[in-house]
Amino acid sequence: MTEPLIFVLVGLGLGVLLTFLRRRYAEFHGQAPSDYIDAFPQFDLRLHLRDRMICEGVIFGPLGRVTSSFTAIFDVVWADNVATVTETFRYNDGSRQDREWTVTLGEDGHFSSTAPDVIGVGKGVQAGPTLQLRYRIRLPEELGSHVLNTVDWMYLTPDGTIVNRSQFRKFGVKVAELVATLRPEEER
Repeated sequence: MTEPLIFVLVGLGLGVLLTFLRRRYAEFHGQAPSDYIDAFPQFDLRLHLRDRMICEGVIFGPLGRVTSSFTAIFDVVWADNVATVTETFRYNDGSRQDREWTVTLGEDGHFSSTAPDVIGVGKGVQAGPTLQLRYRIRLPEELGSHVLNTVDWMYLTPDGTIVNRSQFRKFGVKVAELVATLRPEEER
């Protein structure tokens, strides 16, 4: 009776260890800005996030199915090391959402970011062709006013398009994911 119990406990221990290692090193949250430090092209917030931009994306629910899609216009204005990013989202259900971020550049690729629905200050870092931002966001009242821990990653492509992937978690469980592209508005 003791030997089967030992095998079960060892198996459970290995399962927990492998799950931890996979989450830490092989999944979205396992990335670190240092993983990209020497990659090319170099992401420069002032150069790549400016003027009027088009954002198109989808939001996945907790089961991995698309729950919403959107198109947005971003107007980005820089004054020294501070940007104001005014976002206007149009969702597939006809609803609209406006948000205004303030992004403040720091030293060594670090930056901070605030918005009315962000609790406290978001902390970010640029590294190689990537940007990572971590913050806590409060959902609108019609979505339950839940507070979610958010990790945004933006990846700069060689043609200047930015691919954004964000995950939203509550109590450590992923409840939503956003995937979008962001590019300068074409001149007309």
